[in-house]
Amino acid sequence: MTVAKEEAKKLLDIIPDAATWDDIMYEFYVRKKSETSLESAEAGEVVSHEEVKQRFLQQ
Repeated sequence: MTVAKEEAKKLLDIIPDAATWDDIMYEFYVRKKSETSLESAEAGEVVSHEEVKQRFLQQ
């Protein structure tokens, strides 16, 4: 079994029984985005708060 499939099963075990398809898809989406963000941060692919402010102010 792949790691992703194992993690998906764990996530399904903690989601409430009354969860809708939308609830389940949201939880998977948030989990994936969180993992991707952490991987990017660990790889040093980050932008400082000040740089983000400057980028938004230039628009």
